[in-house]
Amino acid sequence: MKKVVLGIGNSILGDDGVAFHVIESLQSDPPPGDVTFTASDVSGLAILDLITEYDEAIIVDAIQTVDGTPGDIYRLELEDFRVTKHTISPHDVDLPTAMELGRILKIKLPSKVSIVAIEIPDANEFCTTLSDRIAAAVPAAVQMTRDILAE
Repeated sequence: MKKVVLGIGNSILGDDGVAFHVIESLQSDPPPGDVTFTASDVSGLAILDLITEYDEAIIVDAIQTVDGTPGDIYRLELEDFRVTKHTISPHDVDLPTAMELGRILKIKLPSKVSIVAIEIPDANEFCTTLSDRIAAAVPAAVQMTRDILAE
């Protein structure tokens, strides 16, 4: 079974780049199996290019929720994002919509998609380092990703 762990974010926006740190940690001590690790700043339909032809995908990303505490880590599925299905621009789509479109177009997409989301306080600060609270959450996000891979 081919698996991909895709970290999404922006490495020059501080905590928004947390997924890159998770991917780096996983690459330094990779789990067994046929797993590809990649990090990118893509979104919308461009994500499909990075997960096509894999049987399983784990997407690691920063998230901002209404009641979350920075450093919280969530395991989510595509269905958890159904309430955010519409975007302000018809040229951009969210992950569930991109996956739905990919399936309609008969693109070979993973049958299982999991999301590891790390709550961040700010995605607009220009810097290349993580805040202390978010850096402290990286090992737990790495472990959650490993646990999903082991299922």
